[in-house]
Amino acid sequence: MANIKTSKKSTRIDMTAMCDVAFLLLSFFIMTATSKVPEPKPVDTPASTIKAKLPERNLFTITVGDSAVYIGMSDRETRIAALEAMSLKYDIAFTPQEINEFSLLDSFGVPLEQLKSLLALKNAERNKPGTQSGIPYKGDISENELSYWIYYSNAAVVMEQQAKGVEKIKEIEVAIKGSSKEKYPVVKNVFDILQKQNMNDFYLVTSLRDEDF
Repeated sequence: MANIKTSKKSTRIDMTAMCDVAFLLLSFFIMTATSKVPEPKPVDTPASTIKAKLPERNLFTITVGDSAVYIGMSDRETRIAALEAMSLKYDIAFTPQEINEFSLLDSFGVPLEQLKSLLALKNAERNKPGTQSGIPYKGDISENELSYWIYYSNAAVVMEQQAKGVEKIKEIEVAIKGSSKEKYPVVKNVFDILQKQNMNDFYLVTSLRDEDF
């Protein structure tokens, strides 16, 4: 009896389509991912189970750590307007290049008189430990640099909305990011400065923990 030969089928799998999909997904995640912005003062925030997303615009962030205060403004226009107002208040002139450089800072923490020196540094040098000593906040709660940064930032946000003809004006929103080990008097001083400007609602930034923690 003759042997029947069966044709052998190839076991090779064409992976071209799968590779295309993998590269498309990789490209998507790379383009949509946001890297963590370096901070002048990283802090270990308290844990919480509450999930609330911070506003992406018109946000003023106050970071408190090691008895020092650092601030950040979410919008470039607000940074520029606030710096120009602080420049007039303290009679410290900034060049257009320095103003533009400042508008790119997500956060910082130096007295106004040291801001020029900070802006002259490269990005990698600005956030080195010890480079930024913090925003002055002690003394009269209505007559210190932190108080004026908050005031002028809020004024910039309000005036921008007025210029656009917004009917329901919203003031700048404030988020406080404090170290879990920070001393109470420092945080209370920040609260007092905010309350002096009738800012009684603000976000408290925490790290997420499990509900059964």
